[in-house]
Amino acid sequence: MTAIRFASWNVNSLKVRLPHLLQWLKTCDDRLEPIDLIGLQELKMTDDKFPIEDLEKTGFLSLFMGQKTYNGVAILVRKSALTHLNQDQDTAFLNIQLNLPDFIDDQKRLLASTLHFKETAPIRVICAYFPNGQAPGTEKFLYKLQWLSALKVFLVSELQKYPRLILMGDFNIAPQDEDVHDPAKWVGQNLVSPEERAFFKDFQDLGLIDSFRLFDQEAKSFSWWDYRMMGFRRNAGMRIDHVMVSQALKEACTACLVDKAPRKWEQPSDHAPVILSLRK
Repeated sequence: MTAIRFASWNVNSLKVRLPHLLQWLKTCDDRLEPIDLIGLQELKMTDDKFPIEDLEKTGFLSLFMGQKTYNGVAILVRKSALTHLNQDQDTAFLNIQLNLPDFIDDQKRLLASTLHFKETAPIRVICAYFPNGQAPGTEKFLYKLQWLSALKVFLVSELQKYPRLILMGDFNIAPQDEDVHDPAKWVGQNLVSPEERAFFKDFQDLGLIDSFRLFDQEAKSFSWWDYRMMGFRRNAGMRIDHVMVSQALKEACTACLVDKAPRKWEQPSDHAPVILSLRK
């Protein structure tokens, strides 16, 4: 059985974490299975600084949209995983969408593209870095809710056009109490508010599926741990990074996991990659 493997990772500065990304891709080849596509969030770099050549040397083509200091997203795809028609930089990424349509925003948060992989029908991939929101009642929280509302409208349109769709990224939403290390301590706070969780449920109602929950998982499985207070060592984390799939892809899902290995490395991102395997 052959599979395509998709990963989502908030690298929290690609400049700092590029060695980790390259090392992780190599260890996946050796330790797990090769990654065919990876969505990155929080690049924190301008487009002229993006390491195109370093990634090409590892066999990946890049679609990216960045900005200085904050935000930024990218989709990297393994050239050898694509059909012959799509093996050059000009045609690998089709039907590209930069940021949300009909939502004026100078923050670089969303990329979408259609990819043609070998031995399977095309797949629409949306990589997004959701706003953090800071705290309920703040202007940043209002912006988050407005952004989520615009995303919901966008997803309705995307699912109509692209039944085979993946939405991946740092959602900055822990959808259930089981996704929080200590739910009682987080009541009323950002990332777990009723408003944010309602949007996650709205996405599910549109037909998107939380692929991680399709499979048995260990209790207290998280994807983000605060740098402070030895958060990772105590497993005081949250599951806020997600890979959601449309109904058309549900039966093709064979595994979904959080790879905590790079979180143990020196100077890591505070997030760990989430990996989804799809049967071709």
